Amino acid sequence: MIFLDTSFLKSDEITLALNHTAPDDPARGWVPAYHFYICDSAGQKMGQCDLRVGYNDKLYFGGHIGYRVEEPYRGHHYAEKACRLLFELAKRHDMPYVIITCNPDNLPSRRTCERLGGELIEIAELPEDNDMRRDGETRKCIFRFPL
Repeated sequence: MIFLDTSFLKSDEITLALNHTAPDDPARGWVPAYHFYICDSAGQKMGQCDLRVGYNDKLYFGGHIGYRVEEPYRGHHYAEKACRLLFELAKRHDMPYVIITCNPDNLPSRRTCERLGGELIEIAELPEDNDMRRDGETRKCIFRFPL
């Protein structure tokens, strides 16, 4: 896969500043990924997000997009705005849909997925061999977003 130019990932409020890219690692079940800082118009880092490009069984539970907004910046829908920009990058990679997952008790993240128009496919039990179980996670809300 060829990593694309990401300079278009900005709006009036936020810019996704590329931190780094990561190649695939088939042995670990990883697909290529972009990692960004979510920044305000002045360049202040407010959080992080990433886009994993491709499809495999692990992504059903881990998702294509991950995000985290730092505490002082929460409540302004920055995660939602970052995801909308990442949807555009996913489209440029000819991805027909993306999955975003979250823990069932993470209500802010669930609301973000709902505001983005995601379809809640299921609240799934993580497979026994899933890496996220090491962090004590057992279930994930699986949201699908057609692009």
